[in-house]
Amino acid sequence: MKVILKADIKGVGKKDEVINASDGYARNFLFPKNLAVEANKENMSKLKAKQDSAKYQKEQDKEEAMKTADKLSKILLKIKVKAGENGKIFGGVSSKEIAQELSKQYMIQIDKKKIDLKETIKTLGVHNIEIKLFEGVVGKLRIDVISDN
Repeated sequence: MKVILKADIKGVGKKDEVINASDGYARNFLFPKNLAVEANKENMSKLKAKQDSAKYQKEQDKEEAMKTADKLSKILLKIKVKAGENGKIFGGVSSKEIAQELSKQYMIQIDKKKIDLKETIKTLGVHNIEIKLFEGVVGKLRIDVISDN
């Protein structure tokens, strides 16, 4: 019997996957626990509509990410920090501070976890960083760390 899974089941399949299950397993376990529905025409058309909607949403998100990447490539983000005489920064510039400054200066909201910063920036000057916006879409941002002394 073909069934559409409503949830991930270890060893069986992932959510929204169409699988072949034995009649007894489907009727006695999957259906009563609401883990699957029968793969009839109505349910298959609902699944297709759901998949099409998800695909469309993913394309929209990717387009938005590409627009954001284009904006980021044109930005030189200035961040003021306290620094010593030799150009050493007290503390460092973290991905959290970068996300806050982007939001404050350019109204671009980016999650700090998407900023690919190997370690905090500890020197003055211009630094290039990458921001992972979406699958396969990476934005490049230039940051100018300047002393506020």
